[in-house]
Amino acid sequence: MQNIRKKVLEAKKYIRNTIKSPYEIGLLTGTGLSEIVSSMKIDFEFEYSKIPHFPVSTVESHTGKLLFGSIKGKNLIVMQGRVHLYEGYSPGEVTFPIRLMQELNVKYLILSNASGGINLDFSPGDIMLIKDHINLTGKNPLLGPNEDEWGLRFPDMTEVYDKTLIKIAEKISEAEKITLQKGIYTGLTGPSLETPAETRYLKNIGGDAVGFSTIMEAITGVHAGMKVLGLATITNINNPDEPQKASIEEIIATAQKASKKVNILVSGIIKEL
Repeated sequence: MQNIRKKVLEAKKYIRNTIKSPYEIGLLTGTGLSEIVSSMKIDFEFEYSKIPHFPVSTVESHTGKLLFGSIKGKNLIVMQGRVHLYEGYSPGEVTFPIRLMQELNVKYLILSNASGGINLDFSPGDIMLIKDHINLTGKNPLLGPNEDEWGLRFPDMTEVYDKTLIKIAEKISEAEKITLQKGIYTGLTGPSLETPAETRYLKNIGGDAVGFSTIMEAITGVHAGMKVLGLATITNINNPDEPQKASIEEIIATAQKASKKVNILVSGIIKEL
């Protein structure tokens, strides 16, 4: 953990050579959702590959840029694309950008992703507010020596996703007439998609959606003392009794179609912060 902090501080120094203004909101965009920053006024942008020690995404549709700018007059940092455990990155590397945001004094963390729907009441293109999650990755970004400067050794996880931010999201969705689902997100490592038996298991333990991201970042956000909001775009429905094949191309296409709704929702939420 301490070695990671040293690297994060070197990345922070690199950013601080350019960025002076405070940015208290962090937004992480997932598969097919990089365009949700279309309403953003960009002040500075950095390619992941140019930031010291910053992990670089190898996944299609993850642009790989760190943006600094504003939406609705509020300053924010946006990750256009993320890295995943299935790419071979460690939990510490996956959450490196969140630690950088922490060192840059981000207070609000908005996590978006593309997920498979388990709840059969959902439809492709729906947006699900994450009210809780189940970590089935077998990984945790807090393993190893605790960095006391970053947070408590045993952070409480009874309210990972901030209730006030959830209420704000619900208020914006009602005003904009955007259908908003709410449910429990189950996190796996991937990259293989779920078998029908695995989907049935996830459904039986209370999952409403499943994906390969978000869990590591959410845990880190809690450890960092951030207020976290999770938004999952439902790209396909997993019915274990009538399984249908899903391709990454179809998943990305559905996420991209839904990105306009996500953009409106996120912009409205940011305005309220």
